[in-house]
Amino acid sequence: MTHRVLADGIVVLHLLFIGFVVVGGVFVLRWPGLALVHLPAACWGAAIELSGGICPLTPLENQFRQDAGAAGYPGSFIEHYLLPIIYPAGLTRDIQYGLAAVVIVVNVAIYGWLFYRHRCLRSTAK
Repeated sequence: MTHRVLADGIVVLHLLFIGFVVVGGVFVLRWPGLALVHLPAACWGAAIELSGGICPLTPLENQFRQDAGAAGYPGSFIEHYLLPIIYPAGLTRDIQYGLAAVVIVVNVAIYGWLFYRHRCLRSTAK
């Protein structure tokens, strides 16, 4: 039971991380210091998608599932509703490239806006 709870916790953590990678720049608009955490996370997310690699959370989750004696993802609410979002059916390399592009474009736009706003504020202060 403990391993299953840990595996489900990893899925939730994974989903939160993906959300942070994609929209974390919006939080940076409010809390600029968060960029120190968000930029590396966004770079990591884009790199994983572009390389076709696997996030280390995935094998960790699978190990906990195996330790719990599960062969797949049957059962819990988390498994039924969250896993298809994190691991969609039909995920191809082209889709992964598209996802990486979304992460990059959204974050470049947000950080570009922050940079522009910062420069405007600095120039009006002079």
